[in-house]
Amino acid sequence: MAGRLYVVATPIGNMADLSPRAADILRSAQVIAAEDTRVTGRLLERIESGKRKSTMLSYREENERKLAPVLLARLLEGENVALVSDAGTPGVSDPGYRLVCAAAEAGVEVVAIPGPSAAIALLSISGLPTDRFSYEGFLPARAAARRHALERLRGAGRTVLFFESPRRVVALLQDIAEVLADPAVAVGRELTKLYEQVVRGSASEVAAHFTEHEPRGEFSVAAYIEAEVAELEGDELETRVAELIAEGRSAREIAAELKPAGARRQEIYAAVERLRSEKPA
Repeated sequence: MAGRLYVVATPIGNMADLSPRAADILRSAQVIAAEDTRVTGRLLERIESGKRKSTMLSYREENERKLAPVLLARLLEGENVALVSDAGTPGVSDPGYRLVCAAAEAGVEVVAIPGPSAAIALLSISGLPTDRFSYEGFLPARAAARRHALERLRGAGRTVLFFESPRRVVALLQDIAEVLADPAVAVGRELTKLYEQVVRGSASEVAAHFTEHEPRGEFSVAAYIEAEVAELEGDELETRVAELIAEGRSAREIAAELKPAGARRQEIYAAVERLRSEKPA
């Protein structure tokens, strides 16, 4: 019988955020695949008593392709494997995708042990809309490629989450301001740690803040990108107004529905009046 692959989220700063369930899995798994064995070793020292019974292997981006088949073989032999990254949820800008994919394809049960995620932590306190959001991870380091990636997000109509290093966070914010019409952002620094900070404002304002105050630590960035609304006018507007009139909608109801689609209020009322006057008695 095959073992289980546990994808275990670990603290991004505050060690008290490790869940009791995550601690139990790390104590009991036969194999721990860790992005950095030193970091995970310190975590295990906090939760373990007695001699460690598990084998810990270094599972990094550089050796992921080579090590995934080795771990899969151990899973198929019946061992339970816990996958952890240095901090946060494995597979989210950290190694893990290849192993999870291989295990799932082989019929091995993959179990999420949920917990900390810097992206979701920032989203929850950003003050930006949360009904629609996406995660873009680290954008390219080269300015031209980074700007090209941002251009593809124009008109997204959602909050977009990024990770960035302290060396490039100002450049990222400046590019967001220029390419995406200076949207509202929230930038989280050192989330859950001693010097946690969240700076909110327009992208240009927050870029100026971190130009004046040297950025240090790990950064998460959330930006709300407005949807692009195409203008609704001419024949297309008349067709939509006629359809809504046929449904028995009032002029006020028609305006409320079509204004968010890009129609001008005056033109909506003019079309309603014109079409109703043309209607045969």
